[in-house]
Amino acid sequence: GDSCGAGDRFAAAAATALADGALTSEAVQSAVEAATAFVASGAASRYDARPAVPRQRRAGIGLAPASEVVRAIRASGGTVVATGGCFDLLHAGHVSTLQAARALGDCLVVCLNSDASVRGRKGSGRPIVSEQDRAELLLALECVDAVVVFDEDTPVPLIARLRPDVWVKGGDYRVEQMPEAEHVTACGGQAVVVPYLDGRSTTRLITTAAERSTDQRSRNRHGIHKV
Repeated sequence: GDSCGAGDRFAAAAATALADGALTSEAVQSAVEAATAFVASGAASRYDARPAVPRQRRAGIGLAPASEVVRAIRASGGTVVATGGCFDLLHAGHVSTLQAARALGDCLVVCLNSDASVRGRKGSGRPIVSEQDRAELLLALECVDAVVVFDEDTPVPLIARLRPDVWVKGGDYRVEQMPEAEHVTACGGQAVVVPYLDGRSTTRLITTAAERSTDQRSRNRHGIHKV
C-alpha cells in the first residue's frame, strides 16, 4: 500500500500520547497502531477533494438493518468495513480491534458468531455471554454501526451478502492465513490485519476468574480472610 505520510502519522500520534502522559512504550504502540491504520486506509492517497461521507445512524442488530447501513454508505461513496468473531466477555483487546477497523472506513458491521456457532468452535462451556447480550454490547460501542449474528462456522456466507470493501481481523498473522481472505477478494474487497492488543483474551479472563474463585474457596475452607 501507499506509505506516504505514515511517518508523519506516527510522529503526531506519539507526540500526542506523550503529551497526554503516556509512557514511551505506550506512546510507541499507539503510534504504530495509528500509522498502520493510516496506511491500511490508503494513506495520503486516500485524501482528495470529495466531501466527507456523513456518519450514518447505527443500524441495529440483524441482516436487514446491516444491509441498509451498507446501502446508505455505498450510496454516499463511502467504504464499508466488516469484521467477525465471538466477542465473548468483551474486553480491551476486542475494543482496540474494533476501533482500528472502524477507522478504515465509513461504517463497521460486526459478524457475530451465534451461541451454537461459538459452542461448535469453543466447546460446550462457551459462550459465557448470550448472543443477544453480546450483540447489544457491541452495538453500544461508538465504533460499531451494525451487528449480524450467524450460525455457520465461518462468516463467509455473510461476506457474500454484505460484500465489504474491507474485511478486518486483529492478530499477529498474515492476510494469506485468514480463511476469509479469498472470499473477500472474490467479492472485490481487501482483507486487512490490524495490531492486536497483546495479553488480552476471553480465555485468559475465564482462567483468571476460575483461579481466583478456587483460591477464595480454599481460603474460606481454612478460615483465612483478607483484612
